[in-house]
Amino acid sequence: MDYKKAGVDIEAGYESVRLMKQFVERTNRPEVLTGLGGFSGAFSANAFKDMEEPTLVSGTDGVGTKLKLAFLLDRHDTVGIDCVAMCVNDIACAGGEPLFFLDYIACGRNYPDKIAQIVKGVAEGCVQSGAALIGGETAEMPGFYPEDEYDLAGFAVGVVDKKDLITGQSIRPGDVLVGIASSGVHSNGFSLVRKVFEMSRESLDTYYDELGETLGEALLRPTKIYVKALRAVKEAGVTIKGCSHITGGGFYENVPRMLPEGVKAVIRKDSYEVPAIFKMLQAQGEIEDHMMYNTYNMGIGMVMALDPKDTEAAIRAVESAGEKACVIGTVESGEKSAELV
Repeated sequence: MDYKKAGVDIEAGYESVRLMKQFVERTNRPEVLTGLGGFSGAFSANAFKDMEEPTLVSGTDGVGTKLKLAFLLDRHDTVGIDCVAMCVNDIACAGGEPLFFLDYIACGRNYPDKIAQIVKGVAEGCVQSGAALIGGETAEMPGFYPEDEYDLAGFAVGVVDKKDLITGQSIRPGDVLVGIASSGVHSNGFSLVRKVFEMSRESLDTYYDELGETLGEALLRPTKIYVKALRAVKEAGVTIKGCSHITGGGFYENVPRMLPEGVKAVIRKDSYEVPAIFKMLQAQGEIEDHMMYNTYNMGIGMVMALDPKDTEAAIRAVESAGEKACVIGTVESGEKSAELV
């Protein structure tokens, strides 16, 4: 008996590392001091030594049951973007710049080509956010996961000068809420998605005119990374008073997280066009409006609270970064909450 016969192929692990190196190298920053394969990743503090009061911010998350679609479609090069996005978007909400990222892949069997494709997506997410992929772990766990399945999670660290932290404490009645468009369902609510739509290769490969693509393509589309858009707003001289990443819990749970006591967010549902994938999901699942807005981003992946005078400049900055934005509501006096009208 040996380790390979027990289900763990060490040689496959070495091959995975070899295949992923080309993708990891794309994410390198000058501050990265160690190469892939060490026991830890080292990152120089030169990136933030000139800040008055450098403050580290961090985020950790996984992709969730969206991975089930990747298994069915045998497409593994985009879920890594989702993993990075879920972490770095939370860092950006605090005004932080992502510095580095680490991933964790647990699988039933190490297929080197598949692991490399997963890491390819992670690296692409790191490139989009400006973070370096400085380490990770691939754990082969036979008997714990099915051979063809895996889980994917990650952890990111960023930095912000303390004076530039986005805390929401300066939000006042009369402030404007600007939403930045999502790319679709992102990485939340897939347990419900999988109950509404038939989870088969035939169903996911079906083309829909209203989507302009197959159902699987629409659902697997990776989460938007908003780091560059929020940086553009800051560089335009706009102060973001509050920022909310619309993830699990939708508007009702996430928007109040950026609000101080004594104010509420009033969001107009007719202020933008809800993407077709949400309309299809709601119709086929016979899901009530409140549940949709309490589960999904409904086409808005990030919400900023701004002084009204900064609205146009902020929208222009977001658009200069290649994203779409619009005014979706206002801040009013009241109990801390999100109200959709």
